[in-house]
Amino acid sequence: MREKLRQIPSVSSVLSDTRISELMTEFSAEAVTDLIREQLSHIRSTVDSESEIPTILEISNQVSDHVKRNWSHWPRTVINATGVVIHTNLGRAPLSTESMEAAVDSSKTYSDLELELGSGKRGSRQARISQLLSSLTGAEAGFVVNNNAAAIMLGLSALALGKEVIVSRSEAVEIGGGFRIPDVLKQSGAILTEVGTTNRTYVMDYERELNEDTGVILSIHSSNFKIIGFTATPSISDLSNLGTSKGIPVLHDVGSGSLLDTTKYGLAPEPRPQESIAAGADLCFFSGDKLLGGPQAGIVIGRKSYIEKLSNHPLARAFRIDKMNLAALTTTLIHYLKEEAQNKIPVWQMISAELDDLRTRAHNISTKIPSSDLYSAKVIGTKSTIGGGSLPGETMDSFGIQLTVKNPENFALKIRTATSPVVPRIEDDAVIFDLRTVLQSDDDTLIASIAYSLQN
Repeated sequence: MREKLRQIPSVSSVLSDTRISELMTEFSAEAVTDLIREQLSHIRSTVDSESEIPTILEISNQVSDHVKRNWSHWPRTVINATGVVIHTNLGRAPLSTESMEAAVDSSKTYSDLELELGSGKRGSRQARISQLLSSLTGAEAGFVVNNNAAAIMLGLSALALGKEVIVSRSEAVEIGGGFRIPDVLKQSGAILTEVGTTNRTYVMDYERELNEDTGVILSIHSSNFKIIGFTATPSISDLSNLGTSKGIPVLHDVGSGSLLDTTKYGLAPEPRPQESIAAGADLCFFSGDKLLGGPQAGIVIGRKSYIEKLSNHPLARAFRIDKMNLAALTTTLIHYLKEEAQNKIPVWQMISAELDDLRTRAHNISTKIPSSDLYSAKVIGTKSTIGGGSLPGETMDSFGIQLTVKNPENFALKIRTATSPVVPRIEDDAVIFDLRTVLQSDDDTLIASIAYSLQN
């Protein structure tokens, strides 16, 4: 073994390799040297009498590969050809051009984030966004944190610490990524009280559980699942009437935050924040990066007195939204005030895309894919979904490219790891590129990536 260990190249010998020299001109020499030491240490710890000691070139390649994988800009942009509009694994909602520019502008220099320019005194980063949310939804005030889970925890901590929160059994669920409503309630310091059954809950079920220890009534929209058949759920209006009569605030989590009417696009109705407020909810919670089409954010709208309690709670600072997301969210909301959301916000561009346009694009792309006896490409009708925990079970007609290759999984891997990555889906042993979720400006890049992956 000692002889084997002596065969392992030294740090200095690896440093002399040309590829390492090139890395050290681009990155910190100290960091590259440390990486070499780590690699050599790994070799020493795993070597045995049967091991082949890697050469200097092989070690240099390993170090270079590590740098390429881990020291490059991330996350990488990809083309979403899955047909899932709000794809959580792909970053959910892409931003409008104007929202991206607003985020960049807020970061490249100083801004009046927390300064009143007129008075020269300290201001609030929430003031402008609160006014916008009020104008859009009719709520008395609004407040924004870094995501919706944080918004709900903040709301419960501020209004129901040590008190009971009444929730329907059908809503005490896990809604993705291990996010469980009972766990959030526990972490917020509130006490879960379940009422009704998994399929039928009535207002009288809530009323029977009200007592001096009740903090809030919480209603949660079933964003990513459906209970169908023999079911009953009280309306927010009914719960709000009950809460008002007993002096108990009603909190409503609508999930996706769709400000537009989804039925106009042939989809099932999705609860809208402005409808929640109109129905009497004291606070309404929703995400910024789902059907709203903005950056990651947790948005709370409702009665000013309750919003003030949230804003003054210690967790509000821990959950504070950053200036880039706040700038992007502000611009996203302005799109709605200008009634240009369908034309400006990518999520709504995709949802509202006309079938004839999708078919035309699919035919144009298919004619530019090189022909071969080894594979075939054709235009097909397909189905897209909203995703992101929105409108479960709902689909939209779409068009795409069906690529039949010898090994679909291998081809999907190639195109996912191409210079311009594309994420398709595999269906019926073929690779599908659904054009509803491909921005039209990416069509040429998609064509180039398909051609490259077919030829390599």
